Amino acid sequence: MTVDTATSGKIFQIWQKLQGLPLGNWLFTQAVCFKAPYFRTVHPLIHELRPGLCRVSAPNRRGVHNHLGTYHAIASCNMAEIAGGMMTEATIPSTHRWIPVGMTVEYKAKATTGVTSIARLDAIPEFGDEPMELVVPIDVFDADGNVFVSAEITMNVSEKKTR
Repeated sequence: MTVDTATSGKIFQIWQKLQGLPLGNWLFTQAVCFKAPYFRTVHPLIHELRPGLCRVSAPNRRGVHNHLGTYHAIASCNMAEIAGGMMTEATIPSTHRWIPVGMTVEYKAKATTGVTSIARLDAIPEFGDEPMELVVPIDVFDADGNVFVSAEITMNVSEKKTR
């Protein structure tokens, strides 16, 4: 899929520029975590970002464990939200904005490894004048490739207000 960077959002343009730099993914992820500090709690690294797709990983560490020593449910939700939000940002035109308005989560198994969250749209809708709800599916995988959490985040997408 080709992207017209003239109409893509500023964050996606920054992602594309940083891809040519050593540690570009790390620098981009750090900037995202500076803007939204709660994401930093899972120590994410954004590996892939384009319209309709975002792939993010995070290590297995004590700070994301629950009392059972497995990856905490809310840390998994945090991974889903960073992937879903960044994918939405890369997908919508620069004339639009988005905000999450709901999330459903299914906990399928326990994870005791590092994790990867993938937000993916099978088809990118047309974004017009009318506000719309975009449902973003996200799977969170363990290191063996097993989905242990599935989520859907509903994003309210609308045109940016002009002043």
